Amino acid sequence: MALHQELRSAPVSANSLADPANPGPVDEASIHIDASPEAVWDLVSDLPRISEWSPECTGVRWLGSPKGPVVGARFLGFNKQGWKRWFTRNVVTDAERGKAFAWLTKDNKTRWAYRFEPSGSGTLVTETRTLPARRPFAPKLAIVFFLGGLKAHDEHMRENMQQTLARLKAVAETSSDGGGIDA
Repeated sequence: MALHQELRSAPVSANSLADPANPGPVDEASIHIDASPEAVWDLVSDLPRISEWSPECTGVRWLGSPKGPVVGARFLGFNKQGWKRWFTRNVVTDAERGKAFAWLTKDNKTRWAYRFEPSGSGTLVTETRTLPARRPFAPKLAIVFFLGGLKAHDEHMRENMQQTLARLKAVAETSSDGGGIDA
């Protein structure tokens, strides 16, 4: 099936989990993957594998209980950009196998979400990054001084989303027998 990628930025509705009372902008990218929604969800929700497709997140460590892809599970995300390294504190906010998986990055109030929709013989996967209307001071300061400024960082993150989905597609459509994966 043909590759479908789309990227847009627009305001989100008031039900944004980044800050429901004061939502900010959202970035969105989509891609078609020749695998079932459940199979792709299983990959995305296996957060310790995220470094296989994310150009920035190098790993995840679950914290406390529950662990794994369940609502309320907490984890640290370890990131890098060039020589810079940092971690984020996160909590899983949505975990519906084959349909949705999301988490809130507590430090900067950003919500990362994936939707999985059946599409032909595969799945349309949509990744979103929802920012708060007002970014918290400390993360904003770090972006300005260490990550190239807000505008450059936002563009970098949009590019990373497209790379993430392309890499996820490659992993999901590859298996030891050369075919796609199924649930």
